[in-house]
Amino acid sequence: MKFETFMLRGLFVACFAVCALIMGAMLNARPQGLQHANGNRVASALLTAPTACAMKPDGVVCPAVHG
Repeated sequence: MKFETFMLRGLFVACFAVCALIMGAMLNARPQGLQHANGNRVASALLTAPTACAMKPDGVVCPAVHG
């Protein structure tokens, strides 16, 4: 009986540790855009900004893209 109890406790601790690590990774994950924004703001803005508006031949102005 002691061996089974020891194995179940070990399995519980291992599963809890894996779940805690996965939860920590999910809570600390940041989107790629935020990782760039934490650095130099001007450089990150220039890297993520589109170089030109893809205006259609009918002359419709491009909508502002926020994100």
